[in-house]
Amino acid sequence: MSSGGTIRVGTRASALAMAQTRQIADRIAKAAKAEIELVPVTTEGDTSRASLASIGGMGVFAAALREALLRGECDVVVHSLKDLPTAEHDGLRLGAVPKRADARDALCARDGLTLGTLPEGARVGTGSPRRIAQLRAARPDITAVDIRGNVDTRLGKVESGELDAVILAAAGLGRLGRSDAVTELLSLDEWPTAPGQGALAIEVRRERGDRDLERALEAIDHGTTRATVFGERLVLAGLEAGCSAPVGATAFLDDELLFLTASVYSADGTRRLTSSHAATPDSRSAADLADAARDVADRVVAELLGNGAAELAPPGESQ
Repeated sequence: MSSGGTIRVGTRASALAMAQTRQIADRIAKAAKAEIELVPVTTEGDTSRASLASIGGMGVFAAALREALLRGECDVVVHSLKDLPTAEHDGLRLGAVPKRADARDALCARDGLTLGTLPEGARVGTGSPRRIAQLRAARPDITAVDIRGNVDTRLGKVESGELDAVILAAAGLGRLGRSDAVTELLSLDEWPTAPGQGALAIEVRRERGDRDLERALEAIDHGTTRATVFGERLVLAGLEAGCSAPVGATAFLDDELLFLTASVYSADGTRRLTSSHAATPDSRSAADLADAARDVADRVVAELLGNGAAELAPPGESQ
């Protein structure tokens, strides 16, 4: 914490990042009974107009935040978990994973159209290789357009008629108060999303800090979310695929079982490999949930690799 007892929270400077970070900062402030200062950090992913794949994948959003945290410019940083590389970073640890929001992708189309009712040859914008592959699998007649920019910029391309639709994360639209733009929520069964999508990650320096901050992080950590996204991210790590790879994963916990399903796509959408497994945690403790997630992810990865997943999603650079 700063010398004045204020907790400094690092965040990307985009409207979505600021909105979701304010929500987390308010919860930290209440739990820690402390003042909060938001510290906006500009990342290469925010300033470059090149495709994400060409500048290092979604991990470029995390790199600058992590550097600011290590330099002591902030006390915690808030990431969209799907942007966070799967490998641990020296000197940093995951302080908390708050309860996950909607993990689904959302279609935002003109005239209230859905994926099934978009006209032949429709132009649909997304910057995600996974979403592009899924689009090509579901509607080979549709043109997938690689786009960048914030949520308002992307929605504006539909409003202007430049695009017929865009695909965005439902959670981000909700946090910005833009769920009204959604014309269809895409089912996770048929359209699995990025590992960790809908969840946030609060990262801190590895050494234990202020007690009030530590207690606040414990208060907002959500054990079920942490376990399920851990399993999803282990699939990405096990496949050695970067966080922009065409891989979708969905985990959930019911009364007794932790279920995990993952799909790997070819870039052109013509091939899809899917594996689903379940494990029974010995208890709801953090350690037992993590063990179950690791067990089920290991089996999913082994099956996918055995069926040729490495050929569809070659090793990525953003681990």
